[in-house]
Amino acid sequence: MNYYNEIKNKLINNELYKKVKDYSKNRNDLNTYYEVGKLLVEAQGGESRAKYGDGLIKEYSKN
Repeated sequence: MNYYNEIKNKLINNELYKKVKDYSKNRNDLNTYYEVGKLLVEAQGGESRAKYGDGLIKEYSKN
């Protein structure tokens, strides 16, 4: 058995696994924030009426 190659492969596989998990987590975060933003715009009456600073988030944070 070539221990060097076994150790090397284990470490490489571990790094690949971490990158896949990070990608999945980041993709989920992005989708969540997109959906929250979309809901905030809808709650303010749509894109034509939604304004930054309308206080909706501040209002929601009190609950």
